[in-house]
Amino acid sequence: MAAKQAKKRVCIDVGGTFTDCLVLDETGQLTKFKASTTPKDPSDGFIHSVEKAARHYKVDLKGFLGSVDILIHGTTLATNTLITGRGAKTGMLTTQDFRDVLELRRGIKPIDISLYNLFIPPNKPLVPRSRRIGIEERTLYTGEIVTPLNERQVVETVLALKKDGVESLAVCFLHSYKNPQNERRAAAIAREVAPDMYVTTSHDTLSMWREFERFNTTVVGAYVGPMVTNYLNTLKRRLNTSGFDGALLMMLANGLVQPVDQCINRAVYLLDSGPAAAPSAAVYLGKLLGHDNLISIDMGGTSFDICLIRDGQIPTTTERWDGDQRIAIKMVDIETLGAGGGSIASIDSLGLLKVGPQSAGADPGPACYGRGTAPTVTDADVMLGYIPHDYFLGGEIKLDPALAAKASLAVAKPMGMEPMRAAEAIFTTINAAMADRISETSTKRGHDVRDCVLVAGGGGGPTHAGFIADTLGMPKVVIPSVAALFSAFGMFAMDPGEDYARSFVARCATLNPEDMNRLYEDMENEARESFKTIGVPEKDLTLKRTAEMLYVGQVHEVETDVPDGRLTRAEVDDAVAAFARKHEALFTFAMPWQAVEVLALRLKAVAAKAPFQLREIERGPKDPSAALKRRRKCRFDGVDVDTPVYDGDKILAGNLLEGPAVVEESTMTVVVPKGFQCEVDRFKNYVLTRQH
Repeated sequence: MAAKQAKKRVCIDVGGTFTDCLVLDETGQLTKFKASTTPKDPSDGFIHSVEKAARHYKVDLKGFLGSVDILIHGTTLATNTLITGRGAKTGMLTTQDFRDVLELRRGIKPIDISLYNLFIPPNKPLVPRSRRIGIEERTLYTGEIVTPLNERQVVETVLALKKDGVESLAVCFLHSYKNPQNERRAAAIAREVAPDMYVTTSHDTLSMWREFERFNTTVVGAYVGPMVTNYLNTLKRRLNTSGFDGALLMMLANGLVQPVDQCINRAVYLLDSGPAAAPSAAVYLGKLLGHDNLISIDMGGTSFDICLIRDGQIPTTTERWDGDQRIAIKMVDIETLGAGGGSIASIDSLGLLKVGPQSAGADPGPACYGRGTAPTVTDADVMLGYIPHDYFLGGEIKLDPALAAKASLAVAKPMGMEPMRAAEAIFTTINAAMADRISETSTKRGHDVRDCVLVAGGGGGPTHAGFIADTLGMPKVVIPSVAALFSAFGMFAMDPGEDYARSFVARCATLNPEDMNRLYEDMENEARESFKTIGVPEKDLTLKRTAEMLYVGQVHEVETDVPDGRLTRAEVDDAVAAFARKHEALFTFAMPWQAVEVLALRLKAVAAKAPFQLREIERGPKDPSAALKRRRKCRFDGVDVDTPVYDGDKILAGNLLEGPAVVEESTMTVVVPKGFQCEVDRFKNYVLTRQH
């Protein structure tokens, strides 16, 4: 029998400004492509990026897609839909007399506003009270149904919501995590009487206890669901008609992937879909360089994402808030700031300079693109000489410094500055904001940024990272050759997998291990079936068990490893001991006299990633003069400096660049500030080290 022919794998990340495409070919080499994002229909930008790859491999679109067996896709569409308030008109069916759970929440004020602020406007749920309808039904916490579902009421309610223009429906009944029978039946009825309505259920979204968290997470999924589903269905059709017959996997918020069809009714899991992959890229690079305490940053066109990584472990959380919206699914623990290349500079009501969070995005884009008129961070970068106006995206996009200078007058005149001084102020302000958020992220977790290596990605990361590190006193910055496609690279660097969870509330001292065994086996069987659909055999699957545990009386739980195999009382006691050790490592103390309880059981199923390697480059001398492309006037510390500009295509391993210096790559520009030295390693990582 002939050996199966190797095929390509592709990762595509649709960001706010650019769509990144990274191809792993049959030889194990990575090739990168970028195209402008198309906000009106993101599938256009997606296909444009693939067409670029097809031209590179000298085939047509069908020929290229026919050679791809797995395509992993990340998108910010769900996040942007939620943040901008462009979601669907949503309704909610819930247990009778419990329709105010979304509004009551947990009696807390927003976590980012002072407790003493008496003028906080009330929370506005995504579903107003008039569209939250109580349905006659009741399931107990034991799973026993004491009141059957009133099916006629469901029919009448759904028809009334449909008549009112409701596009999406969240079905959220009490204790459905224990017995989802009534939710399933209500959802089936809704789909029968309103087939065009998007319907999602709380037990499918989050099979966990705590009603507010489960209900609100489900409503968020329903709110973004129609837009996400329409996009995914459009993309699937376009890929199928273009010759793609491989597996389309979606990047999830938890840093894992899932077949696209399984995401249709679980759109909430696509929040932070692209950014969730970036920390995996940082961990991969950290291992290459021998560092496991890292701060991963990803500066795109609209946002700046931060992840603190300790001991090579990517942190996750179930405590996420997006504004007033509680999202309780497991997500990679990323802090996001509205700061990117497209962030708009303006003067606030106090006459002070403000940069972001509003962004020019891909349409109209920064003023130097020729369409926008507002001054942005990218405009400042061009004016300061950091970004080349004639080699942006390898020369595909011509930038106009005159338009950037003209736009800067909007902030320069009110401040009584020359345009160049205003550009410096914009650059300094955005760097300070990003440095402050990094410091806050690290400090609140009890870590010193100076003990970490900064790994910089995104289109703007290589330009700004050195200045950020200088502000924070960080000793080392790593800028990979794939920095401009950081999230897409992270999709290759991670192990594909899925998370599963079940509520299980019990005291550890008295629980029955067989009850735990039953739930773990149920999740393991579900994982095997799911991976079988994408061609992953059971032998290639790694299953890792954990449990969410806490001391009795605590509010927040700690995720703790649980042994494989059939659990006995001895294994449960070992897990309790492991919980105490982890609690002490996280919070510096343990309470061995206090009883411990379990809240939930979790399973992580992981398949081995496809083997790949970063392309190694030729070794050269320390002197980088052979790569010198030109010299350009750049602004450093208020002074114009005649700065060497190097050709990224001619850079060799071992080259040593003294700051200030600039390296022009086709997809990014690396800026080495004064006081830094940059060494290029064999994988073409630019390693910046502080010299003072």
